[in-house]
Amino acid sequence: MAFSTSEATPISSQTEVALIYAPNGRDSAVAAALIRECGTECQVTGSLHELAQALGDHILFAVVVDEALRSADLAPLNHWVTSQPRWSDLPFIVLTHRNSGPERNPAAARISEALGNVSFLERPFHPTTFVSVVASALKNRQRQFEARKLIGELNESALTLKTALLAGHLGTWTIELPTWSLTSSEEFRQIFGRNANDNLSYQDLLAAIHPHDRSLRNETLVRTLTHGDDYIIEYRVIWPDQSIHWAEVRGRLARASDGTPERLVGVATDITARKHAEASLRSLNETLERRVEERTLALRAESAQRESAEQKLRQSQKLEAIGQLTGGVAHDFNNLLMAVLGNLDLARKYAGADAKMTRLIDGALQGARRGASLTQRLLAFARRQDLEVTPTDLSALVGNMQELLLRSVGSGVRIESDPGSNLPLVLVDANQIELALLNLVVNARDAMPEGGTVSISVDFRDSITPAEGLPHGAYLCLRVSDTGSGMDDETLRRAIDPFFSTKELGKGTGLGLSMVHGLAEQLQGTLKLSSTVGTGTVAELWLPVTQQTLHVAAEPAADVVKPAPAATILLVDDDALIAMSSVDMLEDLGHRVFEANSGKDALAILEREAQIDVMITDFSMPGMNGAQLAAAAREKRPDLPILLATGYADLPPGFNFDIPRLGKPYTQEQLEKELDRLLSRRGS
Repeated sequence: MAFSTSEATPISSQTEVALIYAPNGRDSAVAAALIRECGTECQVTGSLHELAQALGDHILFAVVVDEALRSADLAPLNHWVTSQPRWSDLPFIVLTHRNSGPERNPAAARISEALGNVSFLERPFHPTTFVSVVASALKNRQRQFEARKLIGELNESALTLKTALLAGHLGTWTIELPTWSLTSSEEFRQIFGRNANDNLSYQDLLAAIHPHDRSLRNETLVRTLTHGDDYIIEYRVIWPDQSIHWAEVRGRLARASDGTPERLVGVATDITARKHAEASLRSLNETLERRVEERTLALRAESAQRESAEQKLRQSQKLEAIGQLTGGVAHDFNNLLMAVLGNLDLARKYAGADAKMTRLIDGALQGARRGASLTQRLLAFARRQDLEVTPTDLSALVGNMQELLLRSVGSGVRIESDPGSNLPLVLVDANQIELALLNLVVNARDAMPEGGTVSISVDFRDSITPAEGLPHGAYLCLRVSDTGSGMDDETLRRAIDPFFSTKELGKGTGLGLSMVHGLAEQLQGTLKLSSTVGTGTVAELWLPVTQQTLHVAAEPAADVVKPAPAATILLVDDDALIAMSSVDMLEDLGHRVFEANSGKDALAILEREAQIDVMITDFSMPGMNGAQLAAAAREKRPDLPILLATGYADLPPGFNFDIPRLGKPYTQEQLEKELDRLLSRRGS
């Protein structure tokens, strides 16, 4: 077999290689060739010193010849061999001559003692034998490398565990079960309030556990010993200074080879700070939840109030729009009735002894007056009726109406009345309040077709807040309740809408509650309705208290007013029918009349005619209304008596003249009475 005699190329000190030291003959070349054929790198050394210097953890094995070692100083090699790591036992292959093994050669025994792990191979050897010895050495060395790796990993794991324990402030502990002896780390002892060098026995550990937590600890320990469950528990610890701390302890059961429990091994950590943080967090969460709940309730209340306010605003805007339309319709209807009533009044006067004609005219007058009553209700809803407000004792008013109310409801309905006493006065139109109360009671009666009870009361309510829909102040509440069928939400919402009625067709106009609502608003109060289906309805008329005193009416001096003599009158009305009817009534009374259909025409007549005793003017006219005309007329004639004929309640802001008013529609008798007052004052 031919072998290359070239020496091996130098190898990096980090590469795993085999070393060869055979200074004589062809041994080094043969060994190198065979080793390379095994797939292993090798390095040939030139001296024993070089061989000793090349030894290291990366060397796979070393091949040397015994004649190079027999008389050499083996101390450097022995020093390395005895100093190698615990995992390492470097294999040496020593090539010897035949019959030169350690059993026959004392020098070989010295070599074996000096190098440790030695395999002797006699020369001449077959290449297969050499390769087999090399493979055994490689296998031996590879196992050592694996042991080195495992030891490194174990060391790294131990270091990692130690670092984790330190970083996590974890203390380790072990309990030997046969003796219940405790072994613990410094960190563990500190968790129980001991110093690092203090002794902590198992009995000391038990005594340190809070009395209230011992039963839980015992139950957990029994489960671990009986079923092998992980030992996981948190409990309070009493330190030697009697301060309370918290510990979290975790462990596992280790068993012997026969399966019997042998020891408990685990870790522990101080969780006092965490427990305090959890308690603070719970308190904060409870506080936050309470605040969120309070804020949620507040937001719901605000939302409900806003929704209620928006609904009331929409309702108010709707009623205002309907009121504007209703007021305009009522005004125009008043004008028509004015012409009808005026002409019928005159026609009846001239009917003479014709009974049939008189009866027909009376029927027409009755229908016209009912129409006038309807327009008054419309104007009341639109808050445009003309009110004569005076300080009024509401308790006395309710008391005086008892007989009328009893007759109005009939025998099937019982009235319970508590009008109160010694209550403050309200500034109202007593006639309109009586009509409003009558409307409320009649509505209550109609809600109880099978009979029931109507309750009427008057209460004093002080310091009402704006949240209740009224300006701050004191009020009287006129309350009418019934035990009738009640109203559902939709009916209640539409109850004050004009012409809305739950009664059969022809049984009502649907203006009763509308009139009461409009009257209340006009008197700076309000009407509140509440109802429950099957239980009944409550209507509350809230009226502001007045500080004015009750005027005791003196014997009226108006009875001495004498009929006025014939006068020259300027009548102003933009409606030709009303103007014609009013002129006819005035002329029939014996007066001389100038007719004007606008404010401009009226002023021109005042400029032209010196003898004008009274001016009667409509209020609502295009271009210049009656109030503006009155102001302009007074500039020309400061002492001119003026009578304002209108169906409206309020004059425009800034109009300060004290002008008597005549409500439309009016009769000839009412017109005559007002003229008598004006002309008698002028003459006095």
